[in-house]
Amino acid sequence: MTPPVSRRAFLQLTGGLALLTAFEGGPAVAATGSEYFAAAYQSAEGGYGVAVFTADGQLIRDIGLPGRGHDVTLSPRSGHCVAFARRPGTFAVVFDIHSKHPPQTLTSAPGRHFYGHGVFSPDGRLLYTTENDYDAGDGIIGVYNTADDFRRIGEFPSHGVGPHQLALMADGTTLVIANGGIETHPDFGRRKLNLATMQPNIAFMNRDSGDLLDRQSLPADLHQLSLRHLAVAADQTVWIGGQYEGPVTDQPPLIASLRRDGQIDMINQPDVTAGLKNYIGSVAVSRDGARVATSAPRGDRVLIWSARDRRLIREIPVAAGCGAAPATTGFLLSGPTGEILSTDTGAGQQVSGHRWDNHISRLQA
Repeated sequence: MTPPVSRRAFLQLTGGLALLTAFEGGPAVAATGSEYFAAAYQSAEGGYGVAVFTADGQLIRDIGLPGRGHDVTLSPRSGHCVAFARRPGTFAVVFDIHSKHPPQTLTSAPGRHFYGHGVFSPDGRLLYTTENDYDAGDGIIGVYNTADDFRRIGEFPSHGVGPHQLALMADGTTLVIANGGIETHPDFGRRKLNLATMQPNIAFMNRDSGDLLDRQSLPADLHQLSLRHLAVAADQTVWIGGQYEGPVTDQPPLIASLRRDGQIDMINQPDVTAGLKNYIGSVAVSRDGARVATSAPRGDRVLIWSARDRRLIREIPVAAGCGAAPATTGFLLSGPTGEILSTDTGAGQQVSGHRWDNHISRLQA
C-alpha cells in the first residue's frame, strides 16, 4: 500500500509548485480560464470562508462565512452559488462568482438546521436543501424561491433520517437523496443518537410533489453504513460513498452504485478498502463518465475507479485529502493545507492560508 504523503512531499509530487497568495477580497478579478471551482475553507487566522478558483489555483472570489462551511452548489441559469453550513449549522450564504450582487445570508427555519448540501432546479427558480427536523428526528428537503430573495416556500420529507447530499437526475424532476440514517439534535452537538438502529437509504423523489418514487436500503448487516455522499453519472448511474459507524474492526464495503429501480450494488474489495478507516469523504464522476473518484481522507488517499467494470484504476496518496470534483480532464483534488492537484496533468498549487474543507464543487465549464 502506498503511504500517505506529507505536505512537503505533496509539493514535490506535483512538481515544484507555485506558492499563491490568497486574494484579499474586494471586486472579482478576471479569470484566466473558463473552468471554475469553489470550496469552503478555514483561514490561517481561524476564520471561515468560501473561495472560487480556477483549476490552476488562481483565486477569483473569497467570501467570509459566519462559521464552518461544507459544500457549494451553483444555479445553472443565474450564476448564483450557495455555500452551506456544516451540520448542524443554521446558515447558508448566497453569492455569485462575478460579484454582481453582495452576498446574502440565509437562516434555517425554526426547528430546522442545514445538512451541508443543496441543489438548484434546472431553471434556477428553486433551491432544494437537505435539512433536519430535529425535534421529530425526520429528514427534510427545504424548498426556496430564488426570485423572492430565496424565501423558504415549503418542505418535503426526505423519506429517511439524516439526509446529507442530494442531486438532480437528468429528467430535471427527480431528486436522488442520500439519507445517511443518523439522527442528531443540536442540543447534543454532532453526537449520533441512534447508531444501534440507524437505517440509511437512497431515495428518489419527485421534486414538484415530494412523492417517493423509489427507495433502496442496505441489507441488515450493513445498517450502520451511513450513505452520505453521491454523484450522478451521465448514464444516470448513482455512485455512492459510505461512512461506517459499526466496530472499527469491521471491514464493510464503502462504495456502491445504483440504477433507478435497481438494487444498491456494493463494490466489495476488502483488499482495497481495508486501509480507508471505513470512511469515504467525497464522490465525483469524470466528465466523460468513464471514471469515479472516491476520497478517503482518513486513509490518506483518493481511489479512482473504472465506471464500466468497477475496477480500481489508481490510488493517489494525499494526506487527509477530501475534496474531489470533475475537471476538464480527470479530477481536481484538494487537501487540508491548501493543496489543489489535477489527477491527469499532475499539476498542483498551494493556496496560501486556505485549509480546504471536505468538498470541491465544479461551477462551470
